[in-house]
Amino acid sequence: MDTKRLVVFVVLSFAILFGWQHWFAPKPVPAISQPQEQAAATPAGAAGAAAPVSVAEAPGKLQNGGRVRVKTDLFDAEIDTMGGDLRKLTLSQHGQHEDAKTPFVLFQEGPEHIYVAQTGLIKSDMPNLPTHRTLFTTKDSLMVMQPDFNELSLRLEAPEVDGVKVAKIYTFKRGSYQIDVRHEITNSRAQPLDVEAYFRLMRDGKDPKGSGGYLGAATFTGPAVYTEAGKFQKVAFSDIDKDKAEYVKSGKDGWIAMLQHYFASAWLLSPNGSANLCAKQDCRFVVERVGDLYSAGAIVKVPTIAAGATGVINVPLYAGPQETRALEAAAPGLDLVKDYGMFTVLAKPMFWVLDKIHGMVGNWGWAIVIFTILIKLAFFPLSAASYRSMAKMKKLAPRMQKMKEQYGDDRMKFQQAVMEMYKQEKANPIAGCLPVLVQIPVFMGLYWMLLAAVELRQAPWTLWIHDLSVADPYYVLPILMAASMYVQALLNPPAADPLQDKMMKIMPLVFSVMFIFFPAGLVLYWVVNNLFSIGQQWYITRMIENEGKGK
Repeated sequence: MDTKRLVVFVVLSFAILFGWQHWFAPKPVPAISQPQEQAAATPAGAAGAAAPVSVAEAPGKLQNGGRVRVKTDLFDAEIDTMGGDLRKLTLSQHGQHEDAKTPFVLFQEGPEHIYVAQTGLIKSDMPNLPTHRTLFTTKDSLMVMQPDFNELSLRLEAPEVDGVKVAKIYTFKRGSYQIDVRHEITNSRAQPLDVEAYFRLMRDGKDPKGSGGYLGAATFTGPAVYTEAGKFQKVAFSDIDKDKAEYVKSGKDGWIAMLQHYFASAWLLSPNGSANLCAKQDCRFVVERVGDLYSAGAIVKVPTIAAGATGVINVPLYAGPQETRALEAAAPGLDLVKDYGMFTVLAKPMFWVLDKIHGMVGNWGWAIVIFTILIKLAFFPLSAASYRSMAKMKKLAPRMQKMKEQYGDDRMKFQQAVMEMYKQEKANPIAGCLPVLVQIPVFMGLYWMLLAAVELRQAPWTLWIHDLSVADPYYVLPILMAASMYVQALLNPPAADPLQDKMMKIMPLVFSVMFIFFPAGLVLYWVVNNLFSIGQQWYITRMIENEGKGK
């Protein structure tokens, strides 16, 4: 087999794959939602309850009451007294896609984008129980977590209806993206009370800014359901529209979420360290379209409340970045929302190693540099054998040229003579391709890791690199990568075919253009890898040449 042909084939296949994804592959078309109508605002703390409105009367339309603002170390939240909905949630530790200095807004209610969290109670013979269309009251309008407090709670109360009094309490904890949402249900009736509570996330079908990945690699936006029995299932908006959504409908544990690139929100029915709400009776999951919005929710049985007693149901809401440690600490299986695609088997352990390195050096860019060195050391025996073979072939290049002149157009005899020469000199042309073949899965694993890891989002390295998850703004790294590839091409043995030799020298330019679109962290890996490969190949080539001189 001709080594150069194999290398050219691998390189061209790689370039064609990403070129097709970037320029020709069809882009996903997000569902379009219309601006939502809003009722006239009512000041926070207003007395009374709004008349219940059935979903059929105004599907997907949000009504407004007053707003209560809650500020913590991680959140700047706005809760509407209409339903006690969480209508706006700003993550103060993360920046917007287009402006890293402006805090990222996850939940919001506006003409361009709607994404909210809602809860309520359900009982068929008691239609007036508090829902997301009930006006709650509260004495607070602004709450700020003070430095010497680790928790902050907001209490909202609904008017008593049919002998049932309900309060909704939001509890924010310092350093945590989990928000406890607790319902206190007081039963003043003469008989026990059995009700169900629903917890849902409502949003439009638009992809957030900055989603979509690099060179057409798709990131998922939409609902997801998890149970230990049914495992992790994503539900596409398009399947909901076509009434073809397939997901587990009930379970004895789990969570239900809304996902988008880098961020997620999820109602946790069996959180770590807390009671499993589905242990005695299965929780039901409902994913559906409600008007112009999409709903992903869970219905939970509230333990029977005796006459004159108060029952409590608490469901944590995770709302924040898809940080591996935070997800693993929140609930079983929640770390699966961090989607590494088909290369999970490589990307997940690679991130684990990179995260450990980052814990020691404190900078993701330098962590990538050290990670690259470790990869080179791990594959040192393979690379050394490959470079030895290439060095021998480079020494044999003059003899090969003479054979070509000797046999002229008789390619059959030429190939036979070349293979006999390789056999005598113990040179393996295929060995030179092994580093290229090994690099591809490592490269793809790192690519998907950078695509999914919010930890590297807006993470600086040094000098001009302020975000390793986006392309180098000044194209310095792609230029360095092209230069290093050109030096490698000079160190390689020349191809017998002049056309192939020219193609190998053009490849650095092709790759540099393609890598302009890649995240800086990925190009940094490739540059460091090339530099170490050049040093290793140069050393082994000199060693082989010196051995020849000694003989």
